[in-house]
Amino acid sequence: MRIGIPSEIKPLESRVGLIPEACADFVRSGHELFLQQGAGEASGYPDEAYARLGVTLVADAAALYEQAQVIVKVKEPWADEPEMLRRDHLLFCFLHLAANPLLTNQLLESGATAIAFETVADRGGLPILAPMSDIAGRLSVQIGAGLLHRSQKGKGVLLGGLPATGRGRVVILGAGQAGGNAARMAAAFGAQVTVFARRRERMQQMRAIGDNVTAIYPFDASISEALVDADLLIGAVLTPGAKAPKLVSREQVASMEPGSVIVDISVDQGGCIETTRPTTYESPTFQVDGVTHFGVTNMPGAVPRSASEALSAAMIPYLRELVSANWSDNSVLSAAINVRDGELLHPALREQYQ
Repeated sequence: MRIGIPSEIKPLESRVGLIPEACADFVRSGHELFLQQGAGEASGYPDEAYARLGVTLVADAAALYEQAQVIVKVKEPWADEPEMLRRDHLLFCFLHLAANPLLTNQLLESGATAIAFETVADRGGLPILAPMSDIAGRLSVQIGAGLLHRSQKGKGVLLGGLPATGRGRVVILGAGQAGGNAARMAAAFGAQVTVFARRRERMQQMRAIGDNVTAIYPFDASISEALVDADLLIGAVLTPGAKAPKLVSREQVASMEPGSVIVDISVDQGGCIETTRPTTYESPTFQVDGVTHFGVTNMPGAVPRSASEALSAAMIPYLRELVSANWSDNSVLSAAINVRDGELLHPALREQYQ
């Protein structure tokens, strides 16, 4: 198979689809790999690191898409990239189509087969999405803590507090990979953490983090009560392949104190907070009713070296299957197909768009 790795062009997206060591594994197996020049540099991987392992360097995206059969990216096609896709292409990357009808239509028109990282699911969960959720969960607390600084129009609250002051209050919606990591990070900061989760076992896991973590069921009244005093609200709700459910209304956001902060990790799937909208790292925040919102749709792109390594490690077993002759017999990959030959195949997308 001819595998192409283009440069990411989403604003300030610095990850790369495959790190050099991962490419070497496929070269040894007899596959041809093509890398757009400079694609790995922002992650700390110069072109030379790829070339000496047998990867062919290509000058631009158009030439790469022309030569490759399988396109391995990080984020969804951006700008003019959808126009480069053909019916014989296999696209393997994050897509989040439930919140992006324009891209959905573009992929349908291309006829390409597109498999989304976030819909690759096995008995253990979502193996490719999981490490990125880990990173996003941890970053949400780091970013939120900084946005609470007065210089960032925040409340001026130190999340961990001091002996003479109260602890900062963090509210987290969801206790999966992202929410769980956010809870652990916030608890380590010393904040008073409230996690809303639906499943009993998730609640138990969150309570086991420490005495400063409370886990309760997300009744609307309970969320409303928690938000009144919250310094930082983190949205971390996921329904694989589908739009995130809205758990916080505009009125509930308005009840938060001015200078409070919202970080909605669910923004890729439309966000679980009504006032959320997508942003980029070029202009990451906006204000609604005096509350700072952070809605960057590629949060792990801020730490590209760590994120690219983790992504390659998680993806390799599935990419090995994808470049085999009978990949469509693999039930995990077949179930992860979002679009193929101009048709929506993933059940969550079919339900939403048809």
